[in-house]
Amino acid sequence: MHRLYRLIQRSWLAAERLLDLALPLADLAARLYVARVFFLSGMNKINDWSSTIYLFQAEYRVPLLSPEVAAVFGTAGELILPLMLALGLFTRFAASGLFILNLVALVSYYHVLQTSPAAIKDHLEWGIILLLLATAPVRQLTLDRLMRCCKPAG
Repeated sequence: MHRLYRLIQRSWLAAERLLDLALPLADLAARLYVARVFFLSGMNKINDWSSTIYLFQAEYRVPLLSPEVAAVFGTAGELILPLMLALGLFTRFAASGLFILNLVALVSYYHVLQTSPAAIKDHLEWGIILLLLATAPVRQLTLDRLMRCCKPAG
């Protein structure tokens, strides 16, 4: 019985080492996946600005902001924050910003999303990924890591 336990323990430790090696790539894949979703949404808004303004006036119910201001801020966030996230530049800030943007979108557009369980699932999935990215420490394949490694002496 002791041998079986030792074999299981050694096997699990080897598996953990492999998973640790895969972590930077998994983190990069998660960042690129979520960044793409938000960036493409921002590009759609830019490409048809009159429709974007209309949607913010008629469909999206963003609290505390005029539809025009909400459209500018939302679109800017969907274009800038995903680039930062993909590059790993201020990763936690970018992930937090996109998490908030996703939450505002979910709340503001819930009256439409509630008829589409798949759309709600997408927002929940993105939110979970963004929350994990926002709460995890600095990663290896990021500009954040490069900036930490190469700080000038002083």
